[in-house]
Amino acid sequence: MRAVVQRVDGAKVVVDGETVGEIEGEGLCVLVGVTHGDNTDKAAQLARKLWSVRILEDEKSCSDVNAPLLVISQFTLYGDARKGRRPTWNAAAPGEVAEPLVDEVVDRLRALGARVETGRFGADMRVSLTNHGPFTLQIEV
Repeated sequence: MRAVVQRVDGAKVVVDGETVGEIEGEGLCVLVGVTHGDNTDKAAQLARKLWSVRILEDEKSCSDVNAPLLVISQFTLYGDARKGRRPTWNAAAPGEVAEPLVDEVVDRLRALGARVETGRFGADMRVSLTNHGPFTLQIEV
């Protein structure tokens, strides 16, 4: 399971002109990709890491300051463009595997006490954010 995490001063996801998820103020925008062999244990591990990683202002975590997270599924994190001019998606888990695991990350974050907004799985999403720093980190579990 792979996540690209950005420290933000606000972020939102729009689908067909409708805002489906939005956070305001300091928080994290998290793109989550799922590969073959990922499972609920990996989802729980990722959720714990996202909740506790100290990348907010003054080396705080979301759990320290109750900062919100916007979690968005992103199968393209497992794209491979090393050969040719077209990426392949062979390493990305199919939707029927990936969707419940992304949902598990969200559920586990909420169980930890996090305020979580989400995108819409499989939709054509428009993501906008204000990256604070800029600060972007890749986390793999």
